[in-house]
Amino acid sequence: QVRVVESGGGLVQAGGSLRLSCAASGSSFSTMGWYRQAHGKQRDVVAQITRGGFAVYASSVKGRFTISRDNAASTVYLQMTSLKPEDTAVYYCNARQGQADYWGQGTQVTVSS
Repeated sequence: QVRVVESGGGLVQAGGSLRLSCAASGSSFSTMGWYRQAHGKQRDVVAQITRGGFAVYASSVKGRFTISRDNAASTVYLQMTSLKPEDTAVYYCNARQGQADYWGQGTQVTVSS
């Protein structure tokens, strides 16, 4: 059973930075990524990165967030800078292995104005 665990969320003022980490048990994950879900809204993709390092971002975070991964450790990171109140959400890590998607339980990020 694959286990996905996020860490690094918290409360930060607007303009600040946070770094999220996600570790997945097992190996050979193709795409790993971050999604977020604000209260009362649907879960949306924030950023994804392939095993080869190709990254894509939601337009709302491009230029402010950076995704990276350590394939050997099956870990993915999300460096968030210039945070805005609208970035407030629960952030979920996703790891894809074959046809299966695995999710963490989420970590809360709150940005105060």
